Order: sequence, then structure tokens, then C-alpha cells
Amino acid sequence: MNRRYVGLGSVLAVVVIAAWLSSPAAGVRALEWLAADPLRFAVVLVVLSAVRPFLAWPTTLVAIAVGYGYGWVGVPFGVVLLTFTALPPYSLARVGRAEPSSGGGFGERISETGERFVGVAGGMRTVAATRLFPLPSDAISIGAGVAGVRLRPFLVGTAAGEFPWVIAGVAVGVSVDRLASGDLSALDPALFVGMAGVAALLLAGPFYRAYLRRRRTSPEPR
Repeated sequence: MNRRYVGLGSVLAVVVIAAWLSSPAAGVRALEWLAADPLRFAVVLVVLSAVRPFLAWPTTLVAIAVGYGYGWVGVPFGVVLLTFTALPPYSLARVGRAEPSSGGGFGERISETGERFVGVAGGMRTVAATRLFPLPSDAISIGAGVAGVRLRPFLVGTAAGEFPWVIAGVAVGVSVDRLASGDLSALDPALFVGMAGVAALLLAGPFYRAYLRRRRTSPEPR
């Protein structure tokens, strides 16, 4: 990728967010200029997705921007971006997990607990289900890395779990009036309840079967 585009994208991404924080209408005007060139807008979104975890910005901003620039046809691109933006915290957690610890301790216990959790439900199911809960995306990515979830299950689970959030973000992004007023939360709370319910169902089956197996193998009390 051309360095000039990367540098421009980084600056513009920061400008858009800063403008949005000070004035949503100004943020929309900046987005209008970026979206006038689909290729330029795509480069800026890729750069924004790459730096987002280090700036602690919510992933929903990326989905909203995709919705504004590309409409509903941008949903697949949004899923790719939200999967891509989850890689930095996941990779850092995997690196930290691989480094030898001095004396174990609390971090090692967390890692072991995560491994047992993933061992019951599976890496892909665990990542997909936890992303359906209204939890910080980066915390889930770090947790997956600490728990030792392999890359492919992590990517597939992230894409599946982030898909409903992309739909929600794009739904906001396609409404220029909503963006200009700064209303980024006009979503039915029933959506979050429904997604959490689906996540609970995805995890309930494996854990219930694990519970039954444990009961069958446990010795009967005298």
C-alpha cells in the first residue's frame, strides 16, 4: 500500500473522529469528502481499523462509517474490517501468553480458566457467542488470545459474532440525519437482549453436556 495513502488515511481518520467529538455535523462533512472517492474511503477505513485498538475507539464507529460510505452493500466489507481490527489485541495477548512467566500467579490462573472454558465450548463457538454479548470487543479478543484460541477459529468466530453488530452500525450509518444529529444509539434494546439470548443458547448446550459427562464419571457418594 502506498505510504502516502497510509499517512493521509491516518491523519484523516483522526480528523474525522476529532470533528465528530466536537460537532457531529462537522464529522459528517468530513465523511462526505472522504466518501466522494470510494477507494480513498476504503484506505482510510483500513487504516482506522488498524489503529483503532490502540486508541480504544469502539468498533461500532467502523461499521457506522462503512454504512455511511457504502450503504448496505458494504456489510461484507464491514465484517472484514471488524474482524481485522480484532487482530492486534488478540495477537498481543498470544505473544504475552507465549512468554514464560515468572512464578505463574494470577495471570496463569486466568489463562488456565480460559483454556478450560474454550475446551468445553470450542474456540469458534466461544468467540462467536461472547461477541454477541454487549461486551468490549477488545476485551474478548484479548481473552481469546490468553485462552489460546487458534487463529482460524478466532477469525471465523469473530466474523460470525460481529455480523449483527455490523448490521446495527450500518443501519445507523445509512441515515445521514441521524449521523448529523449525533444520535448513534437509536437502536432497539430488544436487539441486545436477543443477541445475548442467542449467545447464552450457543454456550448452554456444550456446558450442559459437559455437566452430564462429569456426573456420569463422578463416583457415587457412599
